[in-house]
Parts: sequence; C-alpha cells; structure tokens
Amino acid sequence: MDDTKASSSAKGANAEMTKTPHGEMIEIVKTVVYALLIALVIRIFLFQPFTIPSASMEPTLFQGDYIIVSKFAYGYSRHSIPFSPPLFKGRLFDQIPHRGDIVVFKLPRDGHTDYIKRLIGLPGDRIQMKGGVVWLNGAPLPRQELAPGTETTPFGFSRPVQRFRETMPGGKSYVTNDYGPDGDVDNTDVYVVPPKSYFMMGDNRDNSQDSRYPEAIGVGYVPEENLVGRADIILLSWDDKASLFKPWTWFLDARLNRFFHLLA
Repeated sequence: MDDTKASSSAKGANAEMTKTPHGEMIEIVKTVVYALLIALVIRIFLFQPFTIPSASMEPTLFQGDYIIVSKFAYGYSRHSIPFSPPLFKGRLFDQIPHRGDIVVFKLPRDGHTDYIKRLIGLPGDRIQMKGGVVWLNGAPLPRQELAPGTETTPFGFSRPVQRFRETMPGGKSYVTNDYGPDGDVDNTDVYVVPPKSYFMMGDNRDNSQDSRYPEAIGVGYVPEENLVGRADIILLSWDDKASLFKPWTWFLDARLNRFFHLLA
C-alpha cells in the first residue's frame, strides 16, 4: 500500500514539473479574464464607484469624495453599460426614483458625461424658483435656516455661505448652500417636467449648472433613460491637497470623518 501511494505522489509531482511556461501563461490570462468579467458584472448590475469633481453638491458632497452608486436602484438602460452602446432603448426592470434622491445620470446634450445632482421634480411636477426658494406644485418647500458655513472657491479662498435644511413632501431633508435670493436662477418661470423625465438641482444652489438652465448650457430635463444610479454612500474622501504621487498625503489629507458616510 505504501509503495502505491509513493508511486501516485511521484506521478503527481512529475505532472507539476511538466507544466510549461506557455501553460502557466494561459492560466494567468484565464484568471485575469475571469476577474475582469466579475468586475464588469458588478459594475453593470450592482455598484459603480464615482469621484466627485466639483463643488456643485456641497455641502452634501465635496470635491474629492469617492462615492458608491447603486446601479439596480432604478433598473437598467444602455447607459448602465460602459460607453453606452445602443443595444436597446428604454429601461429594463424600471424602478421609479424618489424626490430627494441623489442621482448620477448622463448629461442629456451629449449622452456620455456623468453628472450628479439631487432629484427635485418627477414627471408632471411644476417647479419654480422664487427668491431662492423652491416651489413644488404651487407650494414652497419648507426650509429651516441653519448656522452659516464656508465654501472654498476654485481660487483657493473661503467665503461665507448661508445654509438651509430643505424638506421634501415625503419627509426627506438635506442641507443646501445659498448666497442669497438674487442669483441667476433664483427667480424663474414655472418649469413643467415632461413625461418620462426628471428635474435635477445641485445642493449648492448658486454654484450648479442644473435643470434650471436649458439643455444647451446646463442640464435641462433629464430623460429617464439617462439615469445611471442612486448615490448611497461616501466610501472614502480626500481634500484637494492629496496626490496619487505623494503617498503621505493619502493619510494626512484624508477626510476620515466622511469615510463610510451614508447619503441622505
């Protein structure tokens, strides 16, 4: 019995020794391909990471926040797939978003640029700005004035900003930045959201090119097909001093208080 076992072990060892470099390369390639396929499936059907590039969603999202977006929250369109191939029209397993959701979508005028804003209006809603206050279907959204905050400008200096807690009819609330009631789109005509479209606004109300601006220069109305997913969590965050090529800044310039922060 012992001789038989020894013989079998020797055959196994010889089999391992006979692996060629070509065979090992094939195994490595197969492993990489499987890993990429798994990552692609997760990216298309489950979750996708995004980095916030601007201040248009402050104070909710800061430039340098690394967020995770739920791809299954609203169902799937061609924009769920990398490079948005025209494989089909409309949405599969469509789920209606809610007012107040933070939504990643493709910019309507080019169909490729990723934007992130808060959903304010559903199809058929009537929206108007009066003195910086959002009016939804004939009534102002309740808002509570908070302590002033500060915002860092693109030129590197800080300026004071008013902050308000705004509340949606369903009860969802969030904080907005405001520089006063006389901004470019603080007083508008009534917007009527078309069928199968949505109205988006940034939380940084006077520093956001959103649905208050026509599609040619802003966002306009966002077709339901352009929705990519719902932002659910800030996974990681670094300030603008952090650099990929300066490893010490990965720790010194991390915003640890924003790590694993659930979004309202």
